[in-house]
Amino acid sequence: MITLTRRFTSYEIAAQEDRCDLRQPVKIAAKLRASGGSKFQVTVRDIAIAGFSCDAVAAMPVGTRCWITLPGLNSFEAQVIWNDGYHIGCAFAQLLNVAVLDRLIAQHRCPT
Repeated sequence: MITLTRRFTSYEIAAQEDRCDLRQPVKIAAKLRASGGSKFQVTVRDIAIAGFSCDAVAAMPVGTRCWITLPGLNSFEAQVIWNDGYHIGCAFAQLLNVAVLDRLIAQHRCPT
């Protein structure tokens, strides 16, 4: 008998455990780059340990692999999970470090 073990990606685990984490409203000027494309300016509107949403200034279909560059940090790989034509929601490939998240929220929090 052969037993197959399924390997979960970070997002699949996040979807089960952290996807419901409260999204924090922020206003962060960032740069986004789709796979094979050039960087362009976006405004991140909310962020959590598993992902973020930002303005959609370019057509990025669901499933697009991208990289977000946040102020003072290296780029983070993500994937477009939804696109309503005005904003996109992305899931980080690796969960965001809590200390990094806390710093971003402290520096860029928007009043609700």
